[in-house]
Amino acid sequence: MARTKTVHRCTECGWSSPKWAGRCGGCDEWNTLVEELDSRGESSSVGPPSSSPSRIADVIDVSTAARPTGLPEVDRVLGGGFVPGSVALVGGEPGIGKSTLLLQLVGATAAAGVASLYVSGEESVGQAR
Repeated sequence: MARTKTVHRCTECGWSSPKWAGRCGGCDEWNTLVEELDSRGESSSVGPPSSSPSRIADVIDVSTAARPTGLPEVDRVLGGGFVPGSVALVGGEPGIGKSTLLLQLVGATAAAGVASLYVSGEESVGQAR
C-alpha cells in the first residue's frame, strides 16, 4: 500500500516543510503553516535511474581487468591486482607494517609506469619518504 506524504505549506509565502513548525521558515510569520498532500507524488526516487539493468553475461569480468601489482601476495589478496580506478582501504593494528607494505606497493607500481597515490592520515610527508 502506498504511503501518503504530507507537507506543511505557508499560506503567506508558499514555503514548505515536511514537519509542522509554529513559525514559517520563509517569511517568519507565526501560525501560517497548513498541512497539504505533497503534490510531487509518492515516489521516493530523486531522479531517473542512472543505468539500466544488464545481463550478467554482458558484465565485464573484473578479474580480467585487474592489473598485477608486482607483489605476488598482494595480487593474490586483491584477486589478481588492482582494477584501474579502484580504491583499496588497508586497515590494521598500529605497527604491523601497513605503511611499509603500501610504500613498497606504490614503488612497484610506479616503477612499472603506473600512476599511483598513497594517502595516509597518520604520517607526515617526511615519514612516508
